[in-house]
Amino acid sequence: MEMVLKSNDDRGRREMKALVLNLLKDSSRCTDGTSDICSELFYGSCRGCLERLQPLFVEASEAGFPSQVTRQITLETDNILWLVEILVNQRICDDFVVMWASQSELASLHAKLPIASRHTVSSITARLFVGIGRGEMLPSKDTRLLLLQVWLQALIDDYSWLQCSCRSFDRKLVEEGIGQTILTLPLEDQRSILLSWLGRFLKLGDNCPNLQRAFEVWWRRTFVRPYVNQAR
Repeated sequence: MEMVLKSNDDRGRREMKALVLNLLKDSSRCTDGTSDICSELFYGSCRGCLERLQPLFVEASEAGFPSQVTRQITLETDNILWLVEILVNQRICDDFVVMWASQSELASLHAKLPIASRHTVSSITARLFVGIGRGEMLPSKDTRLLLLQVWLQALIDDYSWLQCSCRSFDRKLVEEGIGQTILTLPLEDQRSILLSWLGRFLKLGDNCPNLQRAFEVWWRRTFVRPYVNQAR
């Protein structure tokens, strides 16, 4: 894993990531008491990637930063996405959602970077929303709210680039995941997030996630259901 995470060759990384992912899928079926050790290893790698990403963001937020910084940001993002897939396969991804939702400093730097340098980082957020929507990860209500508060705006800001430049980006799955994440929150939190989204959607159109279905569900829960129940 360490060798794959530090590799700079695209083809070698791609092939070895697929190999290691499949090997770990096979080994996850074994229950020999090593699961805690594996979890510690995977999360140690995640922390290492985040620690390397932070100074790269700081450097890229300054004028005249070297072009290789963007390349390094892309590599670290790719590493994190790979690790997320491993965590999902091992069914131990909930703590990573907590870890990512806690990156408020990274998210605040995000807006200062050129979109070409930063947009791949939003694919991490998109993957977590898809995972929550699918039930692959089950973070707490507070963690789901924090994830939306810290990273949803950054995802919206990068949405058009993600659609154009990320081949694995599935708009429908991402929007379903965001909607599911919002709709599991208390109604007041749903209202705040969805009204904020509505303002952005009216300005950006297709360059913003379409959360119309989630908005309709919230509306019915707030303004229709109480009166139906009262009538009954």
